[in-house]
Amino acid sequence: MIVLHSDLNNFYATVERKLYPELAGKPVAVCGDPEARHGIVLAKSEEAKACGVRTGDTIWEAKRKCAGLVVRPVRFPEYVKWSRAVRDIYARYTDYIEPYGIDECWLDVTHSSLFGTGEQIAEAIRRAVREELSLTVSVGVSFNKVFAKLASDLKKPDAVTVVSRENFREKVFPLPVSDLLYVGKATAAKLASVGIRTIGALAAADPAFLQGYLGKWGATLSAYARGEDQTPVRHMHDKQALKSVGNSMTYFEDIYRREDVKRLLYVLSESVAARLKDAGLGKADTVHLWVRDNALESYSWQKKVRPTALCGDIAAAAFSLFCERYAARRGVRALGVTVSGFDGGMEQMSFDDLGGDYEKKARAENAVAGLRKKYGYAAVQRGIMFEDPLAAGMDVRGQRLVRPAGLDGEIASQDDGEWAAVPIDDEEF
Repeated sequence: MIVLHSDLNNFYATVERKLYPELAGKPVAVCGDPEARHGIVLAKSEEAKACGVRTGDTIWEAKRKCAGLVVRPVRFPEYVKWSRAVRDIYARYTDYIEPYGIDECWLDVTHSSLFGTGEQIAEAIRRAVREELSLTVSVGVSFNKVFAKLASDLKKPDAVTVVSRENFREKVFPLPVSDLLYVGKATAAKLASVGIRTIGALAAADPAFLQGYLGKWGATLSAYARGEDQTPVRHMHDKQALKSVGNSMTYFEDIYRREDVKRLLYVLSESVAARLKDAGLGKADTVHLWVRDNALESYSWQKKVRPTALCGDIAAAAFSLFCERYAARRGVRALGVTVSGFDGGMEQMSFDDLGGDYEKKARAENAVAGLRKKYGYAAVQRGIMFEDPLAAGMDVRGQRLVRPAGLDGEIASQDDGEWAAVPIDDEEF
């Protein structure tokens, strides 16, 4: 298998420069609401990066690091348009194109030898993206998806890097274990506590020990480190059977009040419930919550629920998880809600169902959906929304990319966080 991983460099900031050529050479940051005290940097140019500006910095922090920083708002429809133009270039070489976010894709070019070797195809793509679209892309070339992704991160911007079966031990094994795909901060910390700090050390560790220490994910990471990933790249037209439906968002400012968290969880849950209905998957029996704090630590938890497809049930379960589990007491930067465990519409009837309570709620939510379809999303709102006009008009389903896996609005699995099992009692955290 010959796999490429393409990663558009400083994508949001570069598109801003295409829209506003006068920004050329200036430090640029694409941010949430500039009027918000806790608005954050979502992307930055190389010039801003050189000044120490990081993704996740608050706007005031970024401006303190870079006095001449130009702050631009998010223009998601523009980013989608340019992302699709880049994918049209990829499609010249292969039909096996699997998105990993708006700015990243895997490509399987095993059967594309007409266009040359994997490295030659990567170079051709890099040149075409630069010359035709004035964007730059870093491309990793390897024999599986995990190492192709890692290779694309080794040299940026506008570069091609090859990690082959012959050289992967030399190039990959000395790297920090956190450089391996799907190894987040929490997992890296757990591995470091037992002396595993590099990918080579992870590859050399006993797989049985790793499975016992990290669960089944430990065995998977062990295989990844040894170069044994065999996950195929999906065909560009493949429709994978949905195992989960979700949505996530990075808000325009850090969130410090529980009531604000609850409000945004309802926004997300409405989107999830609508997608669940559209997909015809029936009801879900598990709700997952993902939280990222303003120190960029991520946490994820889940709980079983009575099978449901209702926004209110999903939001209530997600908020319950937040109150029970989130104890970091740092501002919340991003939230995600996902449901899984679908019954395909074949569920058994419960006493509550026979009493009609569920069906009454379902009819109410369907009526609201119909009014929104006819008059717009903001036409009908829950009372909880009116304290925040921005949330009241936020159609997350229709407006935002929320998953590092494409343009379809699902979220990927997140690294498990760690928490103190003590609920937060006060209004702020």
